[in-house]
Amino acid sequence: MERINWFPGHMHKARKEIAQLMDEVDVVIEVLDARLPRSSENPLVAKLRGQKPVIKLLNKTDLADPAITQAWLDEFNSQEGITAVELTTTDKAAIKRIPDLCKAAAPARTNHDRPVRAMIMGIPNVGKSTLINALLGRKIAKVGNEPAVTKANKRYSVFQGMALSDTPGILWPKIEDQDSGYRLAVSGAIKDTAINYDMVAVYGANFVLKAYPDRLIERYKLKDLPELGEQLLDQIGRKRGCLRAGGVVDIHKAAEILMNEMRSGKLGRISFETVAEWQEKDRIAAELAAAELLAAEQAEESK
Repeated sequence: MERINWFPGHMHKARKEIAQLMDEVDVVIEVLDARLPRSSENPLVAKLRGQKPVIKLLNKTDLADPAITQAWLDEFNSQEGITAVELTTTDKAAIKRIPDLCKAAAPARTNHDRPVRAMIMGIPNVGKSTLINALLGRKIAKVGNEPAVTKANKRYSVFQGMALSDTPGILWPKIEDQDSGYRLAVSGAIKDTAINYDMVAVYGANFVLKAYPDRLIERYKLKDLPELGEQLLDQIGRKRGCLRAGGVVDIHKAAEILMNEMRSGKLGRISFETVAEWQEKDRIAAELAAAELLAAEQAEESK
């Protein structure tokens, strides 16, 4: 995947401001995309929050595969200092639980009858502003259907013993895992203008061909599925009339159809990654790191 051009000035500034404000925070609320919980888990959040407890909200669960979402909830809740719950911002009952979760995570504040200071964090376009409006019961935070709507840190007072700070959605400077970069792009976390749109659509097409083939047959009325994502886009383009002169398929229009329908849930509830997949990635990364450390130690001894 080509290098993503995504770390504008306001994000760099936000990172510094968040680090300064973290001393005044009791608990972090990290909003994740339930379709890609690990890829939407910003490693900068863990570095910035240190040992502070975190409530991980797997948002957009209405778009994610339920069984895979449950596996991610179990994985996160097995880790110290983390409470993970599923969420859709239209579920009022789930939203009402959030202040209680924050207070339970910071008993020292509640025991002294002080409001729990919570900071909400997450990558762009994951639903932070929509969540704040739902928590407050009124429209305060600006909401948009594309990344990077919130540009500065803001603080809101919330009833039920909690004070809430909002932050801009920040991505980290370099996305190490190639699959994560593609998944963030497919989900809409990265602006379409910052990526090779057709290339990302091919990635998404290859993924759905492998993970959810029946959805494609049903949605696009296909008799047989191709082996490659490029071929799938061609078939979709022909089915949906995306034709240029001479009967040539407009691949970009076909890509827009597939991407929009993956993002909106018209292809059904889709999750882009599993716990088992990431456990294997982490195992390989740990082995490589250990091998590099050993090689460095041997090189030092040989001097």
